[in-house]
Amino acid sequence: MSRPQPDSCPCGLRDRSGSALRYTQCCGRYLDHFGQAPAPDAESLMRSRYTAFVRERADYLLATWHASHRPDRLDFEPGVKWLGLEVRAHVVTDASHAEVEFVARQRDRSGAATRLAERSRFVRERGEGDLLRWYYTDGVMR
Repeated sequence: MSRPQPDSCPCGLRDRSGSALRYTQCCGRYLDHFGQAPAPDAESLMRSRYTAFVRERADYLLATWHASHRPDRLDFEPGVKWLGLEVRAHVVTDASHAEVEFVARQRDRSGAATRLAERSRFVRERGEGDLLRWYYTDGVMR
């Protein structure tokens, strides 16, 4: 497997040859163009939300959180370094619902490493600009 490049996407998605995708080819399509380019499926949205945590993009995270569960604001823990993402499952339950199971690793400012394992739920519905888009609703920690 090839080594990630400095401009590789934080979500870790790779092409068929094993090369890390560049941010602009991967999650950047959704984070930087949210109004025009919604994530095509729940896994892509989950990966882009992970990347938004890495880049501390509260605007994107809040915009992709379903209104029924969205917090009023989102604060980031100072000094957290995200270390990687592993998608374990992507299950489409019907045309408007899906679940993604993942493990994200991080290190806090004291150097302690932790794993966040979650089975996230997503819903697809009309959003801004009348586009059909996926939203994160909630998740169950594993």
